[in-house]
Amino acid sequence: MRAVDLSGVTWRKSSSSNTSGGDCVEVSDDLLASASWHKSSYSNTSGGECLEVAAGLPSLVPVRDSKVPASGALLFAASVWSAFVAAVKVDGV
Repeated sequence: MRAVDLSGVTWRKSSSSNTSGGDCVEVSDDLLASASWHKSSYSNTSGGECLEVAAGLPSLVPVRDSKVPASGALLFAASVWSAFVAAVKVDGV
């Protein structure tokens, strides 16, 4: 498995964390902001149906609307995304 550089990510403690070192979880709101996004080859300059996929995250494939990137992303397991892409290629969609 490849390592992902998380040094530039801002983390915050979950509201369920406590000061006595109990069960703590940290989350990041900007993890995908540092991702390397690639626009679909089907995108066009007139604002057509566009999506972007981020590469370089082990086991995950983030997908977002390139017209509204701040609206968030859907996260797919890499195996699920691969199966989807293979099915699209077979169906010629």
